[in-house]
Amino acid sequence: MGYYPGNRKQPFKQLSQMSDIISKLRSVEECATLEKNALDRGQTELALRARRRGIEMRAQTHGAKTEAERECLEAVYAYEHVLSRQKRRTIKASRTWQMIKRHGIIGAVERAVNRPKETSGYRALVEMGLEQFAFEAVILRHPQVFSPESAQHSQQRIGEPPTSASLGP
Repeated sequence: MGYYPGNRKQPFKQLSQMSDIISKLRSVEECATLEKNALDRGQTELALRARRRGIEMRAQTHGAKTEAERECLEAVYAYEHVLSRQKRRTIKASRTWQMIKRHGIIGAVERAVNRPKETSGYRALVEMGLEQFAFEAVILRHPQVFSPESAQHSQQRIGEPPTSASLGP
């Protein structure tokens, strides 16, 4: 059973209480603080939810035009979060951002996924419980936005069986 941040004696009675706490977060900094405090207290589910909310907030400020673009940006921010945690300092996905600048967010994601080898961030995201933010997962949620080749690479990497919607016309 989890506990309220700052109060080890009062346990969460319901998942909705955890959701209430997450919904009250107003900044990326608040999310990071809650994540750290929750991890310090062994509340991994609350920490994961705070981490996800912080990633979502960062992507919202970037100005995506579609749901697929927003989710791709979330994937980049999630990858930066993973890198920063691994290196214990702030790390930017500079090569990814350069590719986004050159090819647009959708084009950059396709280029990353269509490489013969697994993207460097995919495994790290899975290990941190952020697999929903992997480029491959985004492509499978929005196959109509991406090329059939990207959808096929994503399915192979994640291991999901192909669907007619993701393989295109």
